Amino acid sequence: MKRTGAAVDFGRRVLVLRAGRAVSSRVGLRGAATCAVLLVAAAAVAVLALGSGEFTASPTEVLRALAGEGSRAVRLVVVEWRLPRVLLALLVGAAMGLAGAIFQALTRNPLGSPDVMGFSTGAYTGVLVCIVFVGRGYPQIATAAFIGGVATAALVYLFARRGGLQGFRLIVVGIAVSAVLASLNQWFIIKVGLHTAITATVWSQGSLNGVGWDRVAPAAVTIGALGAALLALGPRLGLLELGDDAAAALGVRVERVRLAYLGLGVALTAAATAVAGPISFVALAAPQLAHRLARTAGIALAPSAAMGALLLIAGDWVAQHAFAPTQLPVGVVTASVGGLYFVWLLVRQARRQP
Repeated sequence: MKRTGAAVDFGRRVLVLRAGRAVSSRVGLRGAATCAVLLVAAAAVAVLALGSGEFTASPTEVLRALAGEGSRAVRLVVVEWRLPRVLLALLVGAAMGLAGAIFQALTRNPLGSPDVMGFSTGAYTGVLVCIVFVGRGYPQIATAAFIGGVATAALVYLFARRGGLQGFRLIVVGIAVSAVLASLNQWFIIKVGLHTAITATVWSQGSLNGVGWDRVAPAAVTIGALGAALLALGPRLGLLELGDDAAAALGVRVERVRLAYLGLGVALTAAATAVAGPISFVALAAPQLAHRLARTAGIALAPSAAMGALLLIAGDWVAQHAFAPTQLPVGVVTASVGGLYFVWLLVRQARRQP
């Protein structure tokens, strides 16, 4: 990989990375620095989370345990019991940040988010049906979440496409479909047995309580593969933000590329939902916060993923220790903080209207 200076003034400091003559990519220095800072912050919170609880360990002891050193008791608690939860929080947060960035770029609206547009609710509907009729194994739940999310996305896309596809119409139709699915989910919970209803209700809040190593590898492979697919699409998401006509003039097959991004966004949402349930507002807030920090021209994927990882690992740490020894679902924390952010975002959007 060869690094060269940019020959064109893009209005900000950039580097051009080239791999041979055919492949090149521009990387904004501020965006790269923002990603680095966010990842360091997420790593620091992860170390704090690994050492916090009834059994405490210092950061030094945590790092030694991760390196395979230290006492057996510390390694057991840190590596075997706590590390899976921390890794999944980082993975799920990154997936939700990426999904939010995709939908906000496609709709060209900061309200575009899988939880606002109903895709998270649809994924939960699929999981709810799976829990009742199929089973509670992770492969079944992951498949059901994907099917539910895809079905919801297809429904929203078909309804919103009438009269020409517009980002705001996608959001409004998604909110309507989400409301219908939420009512259906509540009716479904009322009709099932008490034990199943309790399990489904707790899980619907979005929680990382009780997760183990059995979910880490599948989640890492799935989210990693989806991230690689996003990289393969290159800068086309930024071109779609310019508008359909401009993107088509630049050689983008708009409808095909939009559907590809839509499918990847739904798959990322389903992967996150299958692990932790429908956690709200992380996908909504992460891209906007990252955009403001990195000051990118549009929604950037890498800073959004890093911000999502930081938000979820921090939210999960608060959920574990704010009311200790009682552990809250992380979705309760993100909904409490994210609700305030959502109100602020709506007010800001209203003030922008002429």
